[in-house]
Amino acid sequence: MTEKSFDQLFAQGEPNDGFAQYFSGQSYLAPLAEGSVPLHNVTFEPGCHNNWHIHHGQEGGGDQILICTAGSGWYQAEGEEPISMVPGTVIRVPAGTKHWHGAKAEQWFSHLAYITPGEGLRNEWLEPVSDENYQQLAPKGE
Repeated sequence: MTEKSFDQLFAQGEPNDGFAQYFSGQSYLAPLAEGSVPLHNVTFEPGCHNNWHIHHGQEGGGDQILICTAGSGWYQAEGEEPISMVPGTVIRVPAGTKHWHGAKAEQWFSHLAYITPGEGLRNEWLEPVSDENYQQLAPKGE
């Protein structure tokens, strides 16, 4: 049985039910700051990851910034090798980049996430990450 929380710097938040259809398992969402640059803490139970998706924006907006604060996870842009995320890892995802991110198979994972402000901001949710793709990653996160 999976624990329902783990030690981290920021609030774990509530189950991320509004976006559950785009995640392979249970994630949690904690809003940390509102306004023109909302900031959220996103927590993933072991093995949970989101679908491929694209953040769109214009006028310099739409880049996503991910900052790992606890646990260990993966980030992968389409056509690139996956990047192991550990506390302190910062990823800038340029607007228009197809990508996914989430926990390693046996690790909890938490990251701060925000989108750079601009015009025409929107998310485009795509297909799930294939089981084959995810299972090829190092199971314990090396």
